[in-house]
Amino acid sequence: MSDAPLMPKATAVWLIDNTGLTFRQIADFCHLHELEVKGIADGDVAQGIKGLDPIASGQLSREELERGEADEEHRLKLSQSTTGIPVTKGRKGPRYTPVSRRQDRPDAIYWLLRNHPELKDSQIMKLVGTTKTTIQAIRDGTHWNSKNIKPVDPVTLGLCAQLELDFAVEKAARRSGKPTEEARSTQTLLPASETTAPEPAEAEPEALPEREEDKKYDVDSVFAKLKDLKTEPAESEE
Repeated sequence: MSDAPLMPKATAVWLIDNTGLTFRQIADFCHLHELEVKGIADGDVAQGIKGLDPIASGQLSREELERGEADEEHRLKLSQSTTGIPVTKGRKGPRYTPVSRRQDRPDAIYWLLRNHPELKDSQIMKLVGTTKTTIQAIRDGTHWNSKNIKPVDPVTLGLCAQLELDFAVEKAARRSGKPTEEARSTQTLLPASETTAPEPAEAEPEALPEREEDKKYDVDSVFAKLKDLKTEPAESEE
């Protein structure tokens, strides 16, 4: 089966302690590795975990357990719950901000107001988890700590993700009628055509002119040069 029981390790602990199932049967039922189940039985894995009774929780019937104990090749099947679990909808409104980061929110709000004035107050509230009153106080300079507020990127502060900020900025840019290129100005990735383009071949360096001291002379040329030097003073005397 593709469904695994709730708290598989705790269920495995209970099955090891209270049933005669093989390690392989328990591993298949709990979606664990057989060696991991053996480690639980030896006390090397899942130390301190309290066993969870799958029969009491309605995940396994007693008849199914007895069939598994009687036949080592039998694979246990998870009992299907007859009670539907309601799907929890996402909570609307400002996101929850940890207490340790709440003091950073004014800096993030100031950064957003200065760098992205096109954002709505509702978008800023959703990004950093603040209130409209706080945003207005920072915008007007009436915040109680205005002297100490400095602009800091909310992504750097960990108040929101970069993708969330980019999406909000692009949405605000489209609403204000800015072109798409400007709306995506925060994009940091280069297109594949630029990143995969072959690098231009490097030009070969120009050959340097041959220096006088680098020239090679043979013996005959040296003596001929000396002979010319000797004959030149003699001709000058005449």
